[in-house]
Amino acid sequence: MKLATYQDGSRDGQLVVVSRDLRTAHFASGIATRLQQVLDDWGFLSPQLEDLSRQLNQGRARHAFAFDPAQCLAPLPRCGQWVRTRAYRAQLAQVWPERDTPPDQALGLPWMEPGSSDGFTGPLAELAVTAIDDEVDFGAQWAVITGDLPRGASPEQALDGVRLLALVNDWILRGPEAEERLLGGGRVLSCPATAFSPVALTPDELGEDWRAGVLHGTLQVQLNGKALGPCQTQEGLMWHMGQLLAHLARHRPVRAGTVLGSGPVADGLGRGAACLADLRLQVAASSTIDPPGWLQYGDTVRVEMKARDGSPLFGAIEQTVVELS
Repeated sequence: MKLATYQDGSRDGQLVVVSRDLRTAHFASGIATRLQQVLDDWGFLSPQLEDLSRQLNQGRARHAFAFDPAQCLAPLPRCGQWVRTRAYRAQLAQVWPERDTPPDQALGLPWMEPGSSDGFTGPLAELAVTAIDDEVDFGAQWAVITGDLPRGASPEQALDGVRLLALVNDWILRGPEAEERLLGGGRVLSCPATAFSPVALTPDELGEDWRAGVLHGTLQVQLNGKALGPCQTQEGLMWHMGQLLAHLARHRPVRAGTVLGSGPVADGLGRGAACLADLRLQVAASSTIDPPGWLQYGDTVRVEMKARDGSPLFGAIEQTVVELS
């Protein structure tokens, strides 16, 4: 099933079930009003939502309406824990540049960092920036949303706890990021917003494209309408989501509603880029022309992923950089 959250003036919005083709939707208020409620009581509430989803897809839902991504908040507008990681080897080098041996080789452990989870943004929300010379970049990736996981969960147990998947654009200010890295801490001020696709979907919606904790598919990123090339989400991964979640649960339980991102997709194939930092490195390594600059006011980034038959999966994230007024 596919789920979204409509704006209703509150912080958590109103849960809706969305049809497989993203054409129609139905309020889930007779079952649950917020997605966090469903995640907290998945075994009882998700079968009821599945029934509503089947009715909607069969055209039998009595109060269905046209789905409008412009009305969407993030599917989970806020959560208890948002964790960034770098699951792709090519991306890990960017956050470990001062070390001779990356952490996966030195320790056998993935790199993780907590992010701000008190307010995610919707798929069409503008990014308001105070200073454009802060070197604005985007970070197109995918993420899982979990149920409860016990402390010490195995990778297999962790995968059983994956409830939903979504696309993410994790904005980053590269100038302040470098300053925070010099201080030896994590990124706080350099990450102004995290945006999510209009729809989150259950793993069964992906069929064979969700295998062993890995999303298989092509992430498409456009900048001002120009494609930056395809990125294969299954290529270049060092860990699957089961392993990453098990690592997260190594010393404490993971609570329902935790969101874990893959980090910007970097398949290592050199055909596409999911952030400008990667694109700049690709251009610098293969060309004599100057690498592209960072984002400017008015630039628009679009992130989406489609099924093999071309049908929509998560809907698109499309955001414009604007000056903070």
